[in-house]
Amino acid sequence: MAEEKKHSDDAILKDGYAKTRKSLIARLDNWEDQRTWDEFYQTYWKLIYSVAIKAGLRSEEAFDVVQETILSIAKQSKKNMYDPEKGSFKSWLMNMTRWRINDQFRKRKKDTAMTFDEFGDESRKTAVIERVEDPKGETLERLWEVEWKKNLADAALVKVKAQVSPRQYQIFDYYVIRQWDADKVQSQLGVSMSQVYLAKHRVGRLLKKELAKLQEDDDA
Repeated sequence: MAEEKKHSDDAILKDGYAKTRKSLIARLDNWEDQRTWDEFYQTYWKLIYSVAIKAGLRSEEAFDVVQETILSIAKQSKKNMYDPEKGSFKSWLMNMTRWRINDQFRKRKKDTAMTFDEFGDESRKTAVIERVEDPKGETLERLWEVEWKKNLADAALVKVKAQVSPRQYQIFDYYVIRQWDADKVQSQLGVSMSQVYLAKHRVGRLLKKELAKLQEDDDA
């Protein structure tokens, strides 16, 4: 049952990602750096989505946050509104995300109020609105820090996966990420000990390199 739910959630996430990305790129259609923003989207969409979900939004609301956050950043970047001297990119992206999350909560409250106005049930309307979560700054910052680190690792792994053979990445995944014993990796994949250690060294070196690149945004 749990496995079926996971597959269902993965399908929803994949579908939402594809639709949001397609819509976003279409709205950036006239921009010369469309490919850059596509890469930016692929790097940061899951971070923004995860924080929005954990702040209390529904999946479709979270995908709206992803799209609107990246569009806002793209528009501001064209006007050079991001100033590294005023703070890190990580903090700037967090604030841009926070504002879009708050926009979704305000929209939800407005929609809820309009729905209950139609039925004239004022007391029930108020109760529902009061139950709508509103992300607190401190809580969001803690969420952001955790998800930021996780997203850096995931994004780096995606980049590394494109640079090595599927077999080498699979060995690294089993041996380093899942922490299987070397003997089990050899038996399961039919590889030698030298192949296991070679994959660990090569993929690990590339991973450190990609992480260092992404972490430059943290310190920028």
